[in-house]
Amino acid sequence: MAEGRGVAVLVGAGDAIGAAVARRFARGGYAVCIARRDAAKSNGLIEELKAEGHEVHAFSVDARQEAEVQGLFALVEETIGPIEVGLFNAGSNVNKPLLETTGKLFFKAWELACYAGFLVGREATRHMLTRGRGTILFTGATASIRGGKGFAAFSSAKFGLRALAQAMARELGPKNIHVVHLLIDAGVDSEAIHQRMKAAKGIEASDIPPDSLTRTESIAEAYWFALHQARDGWTHELDLRPSVEKW
Repeated sequence: MAEGRGVAVLVGAGDAIGAAVARRFARGGYAVCIARRDAAKSNGLIEELKAEGHEVHAFSVDARQEAEVQGLFALVEETIGPIEVGLFNAGSNVNKPLLETTGKLFFKAWELACYAGFLVGREATRHMLTRGRGTILFTGATASIRGGKGFAAFSSAKFGLRALAQAMARELGPKNIHVVHLLIDAGVDSEAIHQRMKAAKGIEASDIPPDSLTRTESIAEAYWFALHQARDGWTHELDLRPSVEKW
């Protein structure tokens, strides 16, 4: 069990934003619990952080399954320590014309990006309320505030997640639980975005102009900043974008 430090549970912690947040919070002194559908995919990150002397754990969890989310938070509380930070970072960036958006696809986008966020946020709250403190972090996107062409499913889910975060912030702020929605209005400097840019426009990663994508490290630092705000100056929503981004 972690002694003298808080525990951060990161749900939907993949190889880009989630991994960067895991590194930042582990190096900041937190015991980090990485939760994703296949925990084995984080083996390299786990080895890296453990080699640096940090406490880090990985769990296989489907964030869309209520019992699995409940089990995750209960297990962490029982075997690792009190959860001080909960991050929800899951989502599927679906881009389909309206008439090609099936009911199944629309539901899956909502289930992963919104419903799963509700489950994670609720379970984090359940444990934090017993101690009267905590921070809950949600990752948003441009689609959280603008329904773009081809993004009917994804935007609906991200709009819903943003509404969830606002409702939670208004309810939980007076109870000393800080709820933060980080709106990333940018392409993220990650392997997935590099591949997407190459497929769509033939742009190689080496040809992407410097600082035109937001680095995952910058996103992690924004969350770290929000975590350490004084109670008289809490931020609920923080938007990030490169200086060259049109908005």
